[in-house]
Amino acid sequence: MTVPFGTVNFIRKGDGEIMNEPVIELKHITKRFAKVLANDDVSITIHKGEVVALLGENGAGKSTIMKILYGLYHATSGEIWIDGKERKIATPKEAMDAGISMIQQHFSLVPAHTVTENIILGNCKGKLDIKKKEKEIQALAEQYGFQVPAGEYVKNLSVGTQQKVEILKALYLNARVLIMDEPTSALTSREIDELFNIIRKLKSQGCGIVYISHRLEELAHITDRVTIMRDGHYITEGNFTDFTMDEIIANMVGREIKEKFPHVECEKGKKVFEVKNLNAGRLVRDINFSLYEG
Repeated sequence: MTVPFGTVNFIRKGDGEIMNEPVIELKHITKRFAKVLANDDVSITIHKGEVVALLGENGAGKSTIMKILYGLYHATSGEIWIDGKERKIATPKEAMDAGISMIQQHFSLVPAHTVTENIILGNCKGKLDIKKKEKEIQALAEQYGFQVPAGEYVKNLSVGTQQKVEILKALYLNARVLIMDEPTSALTSREIDELFNIIRKLKSQGCGIVYISHRLEELAHITDRVTIMRDGHYITEGNFTDFTMDEIIANMVGREIKEKFPHVECEKGKKVFEVKNLNAGRLVRDINFSLYEG
């Protein structure tokens, strides 16, 4: 049963709990690359104002199915539904027009252009007042508490600030669903904290976020639901608080993990590499190590 609630439709589940209708539904997605089956009949839902952690080992098919949603890949079969209607997404432009943005592990920024130029690139026509656009972008950045200089060249920014530029690009396009693929892989601890604050703010404003990460310790800070994949298949999903970390890991790898760092016996061969008394300014002092065959 659908219940009117402001501007959002809500569905009453069998147990009486009310949850909002999905913004995105990926239904029975299959993707083949020649003989490789990357996704096999995978279905995923994304709701307004929630963070879904998409989990799995390398090769599980997480990034592939999100690239299908973003229009970088095309599904071999299956359907994409947005706001209850089936949509065909052939390109990233069509995805962005539908309110879907993706921040990939390797940013799609042009270092030799400014923050403003990167954000409006491909989204402007005719004559352009770049100073006026700079003021718009600066106001948008300040609205979200981003310390991002709109007129600065991207090549002069830290990795964490470049990531904020990518998020600003999504906000500039009024993204309702934001896909983040390994967003903390190159960030400092302080930058990770800042990112989590940004995610909480976006979530509070109704943005649905898909969060792909191998750093499971991060999930407790931001995650509402988890969807777990393995070998290209959907395995399970549910509220994050309903899983223990051991259960999440077992579902990811297909077996119970008794040791996170199991000892492996191997025969050590001859020395092939050695570092002695390595120094590099104040950060690296008198480092020594060796590498052996095996």
